[in-house]
Amino acid sequence: MLAALACRPAAPSGFTLLFLGRSPAASQGGLSWAPDPERSRGVAFDGQLRLARVLSSPRLGEPMAVSALGEKRLLVTERMGDAVVFDLSGRMVREWTSPDPASLYAARGDRIAAVRSPYYIPQFAAEPDTAPLIHVLDSLGKPVRGLAQVHVPDPPYLAQLVNAGALAVGAGGEMYFAPLVRDEIRKYDATGRVLWTARRGLYKEETDPHFLPAKGREIPVARALVNIALAIGPDGRLYVLGSADSNATRLRLDVFDTATGAALLSRSLAGTETAIAVDARGKILVRDADSLLAQGPTTGHEAFGPAFALPNLAGDTVRLADFAGKVTLVNFWASWCDPCRAEFPHMADLYGAFGRADFAIVAISDDVDHAKMLAFVQEFRPPFPILVGRGAMKGTYHYRGLPYSVLLDRHGRVVERIFGFGGVSEFAGLRATIAKELAAP
Repeated sequence: MLAALACRPAAPSGFTLLFLGRSPAASQGGLSWAPDPERSRGVAFDGQLRLARVLSSPRLGEPMAVSALGEKRLLVTERMGDAVVFDLSGRMVREWTSPDPASLYAARGDRIAAVRSPYYIPQFAAEPDTAPLIHVLDSLGKPVRGLAQVHVPDPPYLAQLVNAGALAVGAGGEMYFAPLVRDEIRKYDATGRVLWTARRGLYKEETDPHFLPAKGREIPVARALVNIALAIGPDGRLYVLGSADSNATRLRLDVFDTATGAALLSRSLAGTETAIAVDARGKILVRDADSLLAQGPTTGHEAFGPAFALPNLAGDTVRLADFAGKVTLVNFWASWCDPCRAEFPHMADLYGAFGRADFAIVAISDDVDHAKMLAFVQEFRPPFPILVGRGAMKGTYHYRGLPYSVLLDRHGRVVERIFGFGGVSEFAGLRATIAKELAAP
C-alpha cells in the first residue's frame, strides 16, 4: 500500500537522497526512495527532503536498501537477502530468493547485480575460491553469470564476512564494490575486469578478519568495519558511506571521481547525521535521519486485508468483523516455529494487561498438521482465541516468516507490522503503542 502524504510535483528539483541511516536510497519517479527497516516500510522524499510517500507491505520485513529498476520500479533488498520489486503505485511486481546466503542488490536501468550483503552475514560459512564475487541477474532474479572471484581468507570459514560489501551499478553497466572489512573501493567493467582501486588510507596495515581466543561459548572475530554503502550521485560522482573507526560507531562520507578513482572529498558525520543528499552540481546536504522520518506518520494506516473468516478450535467461524471497535493484534504462528514458542507467554501477558472491551488478540495457526497445532495449544493454554489457518495463511497474507503480527486500530487499519520475535523490549514498545491507540479519540 502506497500512501501519499501531500500533493507534490511530479519531478521536483533540488536534492537527491543518497543514504538514509546506513542504507542506500534510489531516485525514481521524481522522488528519493529509501528503506525504513525499523518500521518495516519504504519512504520517499521530494527534492526538499520532505516526506512525500510511505510504502507499506507485508513483503517488507526489514528492508535494507532500495535501487531504481528500469524507469518505474523499485528493487528492495530485505535483510535476509530476499529481493522485492514494487512499481511506483506500491504494487508488488515480483520477488526472489537470494543467490548468496544473504544478498545485497543494486540496479541501473534493467541491469541487476548482487553481492554478499553487509547487513546480514552468516559468519562461519566457507566458499570455494571459484565462487563469483558479483552475480549478474536477469529480470526474474535468476543469476545468469558471475563477475570476479571471491577472496578466501585463512580460515576459510570467514569467507562470507570477507566478501560482503556495498555495491553500485553505473550507467554503462560498470560496477563499484566496496568490501565491508577492507579499506578499498573497486570499479569493474561489465566483464569483471578491475578498472581502478581506491583507498581512503584508514589503516597502515590490514589483515584479513581472524578468530580470537574463545570466550566460553563465544568465538570472537577480529575485524574492522570500513565500507557501509555506495551510491552514484546526480552529479555523476561516487559517494561512499564508511566508518571512521573500527566498529562503525562514527561514520564519514568520501567522494570519488568515477572515471579515475581519485579521492575528491572527505567529511566526518556527527551523531545521527546520516541522511545525505546531493544536488546536480554536487552540493552536499547532511541531515539528521531521525528528523526526516519524524515528518510523517510512522505507519501507512491502510486497511488490513483480506478479512479472515476462519474456524476456532470449537469449529465456530470467527471473522475479522467480530473485532470491530477494538484495538486488535492479529498474530500468525505455527507449532514448528521456535520464536513463536518464545513469543506466546509474552502475548498472554499483553492480553491480560488491557480490558476485553477495548483490546483483543487473535492468533491464527498456519499449521498443516492439526495434531501438532493442538499439542502446542495444550502446552501453552493461551487465553486468547486460536484460529485454524490450515497452512494457507502465508499464501494469503504474504508474510516472510513466523511469527508475524499486525496491530490494528479500532477501525481495522494497520498501526504496526511486527516481523519475528523481538523479546521483552519489543513487547514493552508494543504495550505502549496499544495504550496510545486505546487513548486515541
